[in-house]
Amino acid sequence: MTSTRQHKVSKLLLKELADYFQRHGSSIVGGKMVSVTVVRISPDLGVAKVYLSIFPSKDLEGAVQSISDLAPMIRNEMGKRLRNQLRHIPEFIFYPDDSLDYINNIENLLND
Repeated sequence: MTSTRQHKVSKLLLKELADYFQRHGSSIVGGKMVSVTVVRISPDLGVAKVYLSIFPSKDLEGAVQSISDLAPMIRNEMGKRLRNQLRHIPEFIFYPDDSLDYINNIENLLND
């Protein structure tokens, strides 16, 4: 159960991270398209779990790892962007979102 504050902060982070990855995502992961699907924030607003969808999904774990290596730099950039809205910027933990692969697998099974 998320509070109203958690919901607002997660939506704000989702919007800003999506904009960041739209501009810089392909250079970080070598030409792949990076989309932020979900941001879940802890009750103390200290940790944000960020789920990323990466296309094409080959070497998904490697792409998420390269983004995770840059997490302090991304947090710093979010601090610059959101300094007037948030007092503390949460730490980011990035996870792969493989829901598109799951949907494609179900469609393939249904079509066969």
